[in-house]
Amino acid sequence: MKRQAKSRVWHQRHVNDFYVKQSVEQGYRSRSAYKLMEIDDRDRLLKAGASLVDLGCAPGGWCQVALERMHGQGRIVGIDLLEMVGLNGVDFLQGDFTEQATLDELVQRLHGGKADLVLSDMAPNITGVIVSDQARIYTLAELALEFSAEWLKPDGAFLVKVFQGAGFEDFMKQIRGIFKSVVVRKPKASRDSSREVYLLGRGLKATGSIESGPELV
Repeated sequence: MKRQAKSRVWHQRHVNDFYVKQSVEQGYRSRSAYKLMEIDDRDRLLKAGASLVDLGCAPGGWCQVALERMHGQGRIVGIDLLEMVGLNGVDFLQGDFTEQATLDELVQRLHGGKADLVLSDMAPNITGVIVSDQARIYTLAELALEFSAEWLKPDGAFLVKVFQGAGFEDFMKQIRGIFKSVVVRKPKASRDSSREVYLLGRGLKATGSIESGPELV
């Protein structure tokens, strides 16, 4: 199928998508808001008074859900390479999470404390080269895991989006080395055709360490 035809098919599917329609009707910035809602309904991650970091937060759908379910109580710091329209109650930092200077600024915005919850819905720009895209996806996931290992409270939780395929088992080994409990979540709002899943790690191991997996080339 040619690129233009694929684009038309995707656009038609998108505008007819149940969750896209719901997000428009209910005022959410993205259909992904419903993914976090479903996971939170099951796992009770969003608590009033918590400190939360949202990695890859634009356009702000997850921040909206967090604000609602935390009842405006607590601290939410969001970061994205893209600009995000401001949300009252969210401390937004625009920058590249892979750069040390941006990471240092993010840590400063925690005001010397640690987070109860780190969310990562980050994804790189997709090139269409599967091996390359998969490697970039897991590079971001590993950076998010490293951040969580250092900046989560001992009983904190980490929710990260990954894609099944090359690198999945290696990353599972890494996240299990850090957290006492790791489960896989596939919310209904995640399309059946997508290899996307979310990994939820809870409770830092006292001697947890990240083991580097083999490079994807």
